[in-house]
Amino acid sequence: MKRFITVLLAAWLVAAWAAVSLAQEPPKKDQAPPKTEKLEPYECGKVQRLHTLSGVFLASQPQKEDFQHAKDGGIKTVVNLRKKEELDWDEEAHVRELGMAYLNFPFQAPKELTDEVFNGVRKLLVDKEKRPLLLHCASANRVGAIWLAHRVLDGGLTYEAALEEAKTVGLKLPAYEEKAKEYIERMKKQSKEAEKK
Repeated sequence: MKRFITVLLAAWLVAAWAAVSLAQEPPKKDQAPPKTEKLEPYECGKVQRLHTLSGVFLASQPQKEDFQHAKDGGIKTVVNLRKKEELDWDEEAHVRELGMAYLNFPFQAPKELTDEVFNGVRKLLVDKEKRPLLLHCASANRVGAIWLAHRVLDGGLTYEAALEEAKTVGLKLPAYEEKAKEYIERMKKQSKEAEKK
C-alpha cells in the first residue's frame, strides 16, 4: 500500500512540474497568433445575400421590414450604394425613422465607381464607431467591388485573397473588378510616392 501511495505521489509531482513548466514556457517568436476572424454567411430577415466580418455586414437589398431586424440586431449605420430611383420607397427616411445612421454613395455603372466613392465608403468601413454597419446594394455586386479595395488596402490581404472574398460577397461584373484593381494600384502608387517625400 505504501509503495502504491509513493508511486501515486511521484506521478502527481511529475505531472504538476510538467504543467508549471509548460505554463511558464514563452510563446515561440515565429508562431503567428491564431486567426479567429473570417468572412461568414449571416441571416437577417429576407435578405438574400448577407455576409459578415468584424461588425461589418455586406448585403444585397434588404426589404423594408428587414431594417427593423437589422436595428433589433444592433446595426448602427446603413450604407447604401444604390441610387434613390432604383427603389420605389424612401429607404433613407425609413432607416432614419428607425434610429440608424444612413449614408448613400450611389453608383450604378462601372464608370460611376469613382475614387470619391471608394474613399468615402472605405473611410466608413475602417471607422469602428460606425459598427455594426450594414453595407448594401441590389445584389451585393457593387458591395463586392468596394470590399475588394477595402480588404487589400485596409485589411492587408493579397489581391487574390481579397478577390475571393469579394466574389463570395457578390462581385460578378468584371468591369467592377477592373475598376477596383485600378483604384488599388493607384492608391498603392500614391502611398509609395508619399513615403519617398
